[in-house]
Amino acid sequence: MPVMWVSFGVVIVAAAVRARRSVRALQVGLVAVAGLFVLAGALVNAAYLMRGDDYATFASGSTIGFVRDTWASLVVPHHHLFIGLLVAFEATVGVLVLLGPRAREVGLVAAIVFHVLLVSFGWGFALWSAPMVVALGLLLRASRRRPDALASWSGAPTSRGTPRRTLHGV
Repeated sequence: MPVMWVSFGVVIVAAAVRARRSVRALQVGLVAVAGLFVLAGALVNAAYLMRGDDYATFASGSTIGFVRDTWASLVVPHHHLFIGLLVAFEATVGVLVLLGPRAREVGLVAAIVFHVLLVSFGWGFALWSAPMVVALGLLLRASRRRPDALASWSGAPTSRGTPRRTLHGV
């Protein structure tokens, strides 16, 4: 699973760096964010939940007592509920990123907040979250400049009535 997370992360960061100047990079970055949240997030956590993992040690690296204590006293005993909510959240974020401009913005902001909050579970998460927050912010900025970026994959007409180039250049 770490290979999948890192692979999506590398693609997201690389695409985000180029997304301001390249619609293709923006498209790749958005699809990679969706993949990260749906495949490496929601589906992996659902599989762990079905396998019987209880997530008991997830917050043990936190330097914040409240996070450790709340995790142990609330989340672990009711992990099916809370990890189920996490799975629903991750799947929703992944889908939102692929929808229209407003939904995409909500999804990207939710992904940014998620990664910021992830650091509260331990400073080790900062190694992952810091570049992801920057990359997601760059994708958000590029997406605001090109709100119809994903529409161009379908070849649908633009607001000016001319067909857009598809992903395959047709």
